[in-house]
Amino acid sequence: MQYIETINTTAAAAVAAKAEGWPSSVSLPTSASSDPFSPSPSPPVILSPCAACKILRRRCASEKCILAPYFPPTEPLKFAIAHRIFGASNITKLLQELPETQREDAVNSMVYEANARLRDPVYGCAGAICYLQKKISELQAEVAKSQAEILNLKCHNANLIDQLMCKQMTNTVEISSDQEQYLTQQQVLSYDHLENSNFFMDEGTLGVGWEPLWT
Repeated sequence: MQYIETINTTAAAAVAAKAEGWPSSVSLPTSASSDPFSPSPSPPVILSPCAACKILRRRCASEKCILAPYFPPTEPLKFAIAHRIFGASNITKLLQELPETQREDAVNSMVYEANARLRDPVYGCAGAICYLQKKISELQAEVAKSQAEILNLKCHNANLIDQLMCKQMTNTVEISSDQEQYLTQQQVLSYDHLENSNFFMDEGTLGVGWEPLWT
């Protein structure tokens, strides 16, 4: 009779737990578990499914799921965008064909391309690539133009330096020629002065040496 009452009590507790919204897997205490010396049961390990399996509404074996390492449950939007453009089957197939070292880069590339496709349905990431290539070409043209201008300035500066050196050499030659002319004139003047002084000296000497013929 006491056993029947225990069963009825357990059933009533299960019905009350279900009415309050408890999960059906919760185990209710029984007469056997009421023993204080019995070991307490270990808490169940609940593994959250990855974002891909959660969106696809399927069971996720995290150890075997190829999408779990790249689409964690905290980033559901990442898989939603890639799945909208490429599809889950294509993503899985592509990852299976790649080695593990390249799968993360492949997932990031697919997510980036999917975002670009959502922003620009016509060109997708090709539009961004063309825009960047155009900017690179424009910058390369500007760099080439700047290098040409720098080369022209260097040539112009070299020509100015040559002209200045030639002018300096010309001025030096003119100064030296003027100095030579001045020295020549000074030599000529000194020679004339010397001759004039010798002439006057000769006349004085003759005037003293000659005696008058009449007294």
